[in-house]
Amino acid sequence: MANAKSALGVWNTSATRHSWAEDVQGIISGSLISSLGLFCLSSAGLLTGSTAGIAFLLHYAIGVNFGLAFFVVNLPFFYLSLKQLGPAFTIKTFIAIALTSLLSNLQPLLFDIAHINALWSGVLGGILLGFGLLALYRHRASLGGVGILGIYLQERFGIRAGLVQLAIDLCVLAVAFAVTTPTVVICSVIGAIALNLFVAINHRSDRYIAL
Repeated sequence: MANAKSALGVWNTSATRHSWAEDVQGIISGSLISSLGLFCLSSAGLLTGSTAGIAFLLHYAIGVNFGLAFFVVNLPFFYLSLKQLGPAFTIKTFIAIALTSLLSNLQPLLFDIAHINALWSGVLGGILLGFGLLALYRHRASLGGVGILGIYLQERFGIRAGLVQLAIDLCVLAVAFAVTTPTVVICSVIGAIALNLFVAINHRSDRYIAL
């Protein structure tokens, strides 16, 4: 029993640092799962918050390639990331965003979702995105964007990062009414809730302390 608990990490009370090989697989896996979540959302014409939501808006409104839009929208935030979170986090995040953008473009070429219910797309896409983000967070990377801006504004002006994230996500979803239907927006909101609940429940430093 003790050996089983030890193997599962139940008795692990000291932080362990990831090796570079573990970081590589974590970033690749997180990017792949995130791109799959984004593909599920786009297959039903849904969107999400943060910079991915802005990229979806550009894609739906004027036909810009989603992967390219997602990468370009994130570019201005790298300077903030470098200043606030350091070069290691910024480099890993840059790689994760580039990979997710590339894989998002490859997904439709590799397989096709002939039909998916919009509500199911929101829930499934949100949870897949949550899994992807969780993998990236645990290897000290992210999908950039609004989260980095929130950290900067909190450090500089004392505005809570969570409120910044929420305000921008609400703006993205409000603008979505101009480019899609209310049903799509509602299903997108449900997907965003599924994503944020999954991350909030599973991404806790007191439960996962590896670096």
